[in-house]
Amino acid sequence: MTRHATDPDPRATDAGPHTAGMTRHAVHVGPRTPGMSRHAAHVGPRTAGRRRRGRLLAALVAVVLVAGCGTEGTPEPRPWHDGRIFLATGNTTGVYYQLGGGYADIISRHLPGYEARAEPTGASVENITRLVDGDMEIAFSLADTAADAIAGRGAFAGQPQPVRALARVYSNYTHVIVQADAQITDVAALRGKRVSTGSPKSGTDVIAGRMLSAAGLDPERDVRRARLSLPETVARMRAGTLDAMFFSGGLPTPGIADLLTSAPGRFALLPAADLIEPLGAAHGSVYTTAELPKKTYDTPAATPTVTVANMMLVSADMPDQLAYDLTRLLFTYQADLAAVHPEARNFDRQSAASTDPIPLHPGAARYYQGG
Repeated sequence: MTRHATDPDPRATDAGPHTAGMTRHAVHVGPRTPGMSRHAAHVGPRTAGRRRRGRLLAALVAVVLVAGCGTEGTPEPRPWHDGRIFLATGNTTGVYYQLGGGYADIISRHLPGYEARAEPTGASVENITRLVDGDMEIAFSLADTAADAIAGRGAFAGQPQPVRALARVYSNYTHVIVQADAQITDVAALRGKRVSTGSPKSGTDVIAGRMLSAAGLDPERDVRRARLSLPETVARMRAGTLDAMFFSGGLPTPGIADLLTSAPGRFALLPAADLIEPLGAAHGSVYTTAELPKKTYDTPAATPTVTVANMMLVSADMPDQLAYDLTRLLFTYQADLAAVHPEARNFDRQSAASTDPIPLHPGAARYYQGG
């Protein structure tokens, strides 16, 4: 499939299509059966007998056609959006993109009438915007960004977005990484430093700004803020043109693993769990804390940090049966997804329905209720 083949999305990152053969807004033209025009078959009668035989034959054909209605002759319902499902993911070296690609393959193989494809994007804010615009059918999002969308605040100020959740899937860990020789010991020490807060319109950019504020910094004035994709951020950290970076992702995040393991000792993960109290006071219970295990990136010790849940979102107008089937596939083929990325092992059917304040799609709710 080709996504906007004639007008590539300037926000997409440096990746080609995940699968081939589908154009997003191409006009779907089904096979046409050649037939006679309205008058092509009309031949003037030569005898009254021929007219009577013609009428009898026409009557017999009509009976056969009527009898066939509701059986084999009934056309199948047309798939929603012509059977094309696009998944809004994130940066190409992040977990969203990997899991999105695996999920797209599962949909294409196991949901008759549908073909799916994962699209690289700037992540959460962009994903929700494109989902509501009808440009995507499924979107990954951080829970804090999704909560803003439902409430019409933050990046969606004054414009509540009609999104629904299929599932709460796994938690993102906020990676705050600094140059080891920069003598930065906490987030407050980033004052005056060159800091990447993630792609524009991403969940990372949202949470990074909030964490800087929680540390007593003005994100736009007190740091030299750069909004960069994960691949760009990693390149600039290596080049020494950034002092620090934020990235919210599952474990392990491929781009982070590449950065930390390629130059042991040059970069350090910064503890950030101490910010949970001011974050909670400002934004509610959407944020939690956890330790980023030392085995994840082979670091000297575990790193306490801020975490936030991930959601799988769809539009409110998605048909209930399709939402049910998409949710079912997440758990029926969970082992296949885990082979793509280990975070899929953390999908839990018992907690997946806990998407508050984002409403569950009725089709997904029916799946969790065993319907």
